[in-house]
Amino acid sequence: MHNDSAADKTDAAPELPGRASYTQFADRYAQMAPEKPHNALYERPATEALLGDVAGLAVLDAGCGPGIVSAELAGKGARVQAFDVTPAMVELARVRCADMAVEVAQGDLGQPLHWLADTQFDRIVCSLALDYVEHLADTFAEFHRVARPGAQLVFSMAHPMRDWIDTRTRGGRTYFETTRFGLHWGGFGEPKPYVEAYRRPLADIVNALIDTGWSIDRVSEPKPLPEMKAVAPALYAELMIAPAFICVRARRV
Repeated sequence: MHNDSAADKTDAAPELPGRASYTQFADRYAQMAPEKPHNALYERPATEALLGDVAGLAVLDAGCGPGIVSAELAGKGARVQAFDVTPAMVELARVRCADMAVEVAQGDLGQPLHWLADTQFDRIVCSLALDYVEHLADTFAEFHRVARPGAQLVFSMAHPMRDWIDTRTRGGRTYFETTRFGLHWGGFGEPKPYVEAYRRPLADIVNALIDTGWSIDRVSEPKPLPEMKAVAPALYAELMIAPAFICVRARRV
């Protein structure tokens, strides 16, 4: 859920970057993200286009935040299981998805998804949450375990080259290293939340997928929807020059 202005075991790990970051402004995020141009007119449409028709399918929303995607999936006829590492986000997702075919749990993307059975999902979606995971291969392996043969994984992340261009993000490290960095985010009110995440090379993302049994089906470096030009012209112009996110669809081998 990167938007820079320039399971039970989680209780033992309050230093996790996603949990620590989003606890600061969970309510503000839940209120603003549904309409925020970076999300509503850019990342979510690109991710949903890769997901395709989900009616009647079992879908895992991994790193669900306040349940925005979960609610949209359920509204399209999917049966959704969702989880997030931040307790406040879990509660917000449960409220948003009340009376829908959505179950929400607390869990950490960086740990085994021990409460989920093998081969139970037709789709897995992970929207802007993998930037808070240090070791992607472990997460992709767990996704592979809980996915049915032929299932699809769709995820979005900060674009590795976009973050590399920003000297605040890369620090003094080379492109080929994984860097943990932090920035104060604008666009979500005051006080500006300080959000930590990981930047890594594209090859590490791709190879982690391949090494854990996924076959890459489609890669999108999205452009904003035309509607953004009227509501956020500067952001629209920026994103028409270079992408902020990368979206990937992979298939379980």
